[in-house]
Amino acid sequence: MSVSYRAIGWNRQKRIYDTVLAGSVLLYLALFVGLGTLIHPHATAETLLIRAFGTAALLLLHVALSIGPLCRLIPRFLPLLYNRRHLGVTTFLLGLAHGGFAIFQFHSLGNVNPLVSLLTSNRRFDSLAEFPFQLLGFLALLILFLMAATSHDFWLRNLTAPVWKRLHMLVYIAYALLVAHVTLGVLQSERSPLLAVILGAGMATVLALHVLAAIRERRVDTRPSQADEDGFVYTCDVEQIPEKRAMVVSLGGERVAVFRYDGKISAISNVCQHQNGPLGEGRILDGCVTCPWHGYQYLPESGASPPPFTEKVPTFRTRVSGGRVFVHPQPCAPGTHIEPARIDGKAERVGK
Repeated sequence: MSVSYRAIGWNRQKRIYDTVLAGSVLLYLALFVGLGTLIHPHATAETLLIRAFGTAALLLLHVALSIGPLCRLIPRFLPLLYNRRHLGVTTFLLGLAHGGFAIFQFHSLGNVNPLVSLLTSNRRFDSLAEFPFQLLGFLALLILFLMAATSHDFWLRNLTAPVWKRLHMLVYIAYALLVAHVTLGVLQSERSPLLAVILGAGMATVLALHVLAAIRERRVDTRPSQADEDGFVYTCDVEQIPEKRAMVVSLGGERVAVFRYDGKISAISNVCQHQNGPLGEGRILDGCVTCPWHGYQYLPESGASPPPFTEKVPTFRTRVSGGRVFVHPQPCAPGTHIEPARIDGKAERVGK
């Protein structure tokens, strides 16, 4: 979170993340090429590099697609989410290297422009056995390029969050294109079933994580609630909320993050103004609710970011009675200060 645009600020956590990522990628490429040389001694260096970069990119894409739902199911994986965009850019660079070597090997030795050759050399769209699978990979790479090129917050702010989000949801189309690219390409000539098994396991993992996360989210949205005579709705018991954490509830069709901290209860909208991140999955750091996605912060009493930042989210009135937490489903205007409810019962009807 910063006041002005910067290129990329590598703090200690980002340096560790990127160092581990780069080291893992280099190790994977070295092992793939080294073992490939031993197992297939007649394979050319270009062929080994094409396969190494391609499998590395596809593997990282599976990881990137799994991080979101995995963090919703198991919060301890949230640190992986903070720099997921670095993972996405790395995936694109690996895919670019894969595509570059492939174009060099298959389309650069004739008298036709390599890109023209890629787009026109095979038009057998009516045949599964001879389908131009390279075009599918090229289209997927274009999508990954758009995502990598707009990964900086400059584009998020200027495209607006809804447009930016829709653009980056194209990753699922890119994933489908790459699965088809591999299935109609290398799998048709691969004698060993190992690659097919690995691809199938990766697809099953991504699908299972998304389904399980959707089921968990649906439970939050469909949890029954009933208002008392004052309009307040029972949400949970105080003991159910971990210290400096939140319980996410659905009130009037809107998700609300109910935080417990320092003997107090406050409730704010669950939606971060930066990128619609789930504030209720974050925690309170330095007295502020900290979004788990990119670290944007809000004061729990007012829903306003600390100066000089200007982001604001709606707040909700709360009260505590008999160890039970009640929240009024009517949101207050973003940035409205609401006195927290005291857990000790001294201010059970705060904000009313």
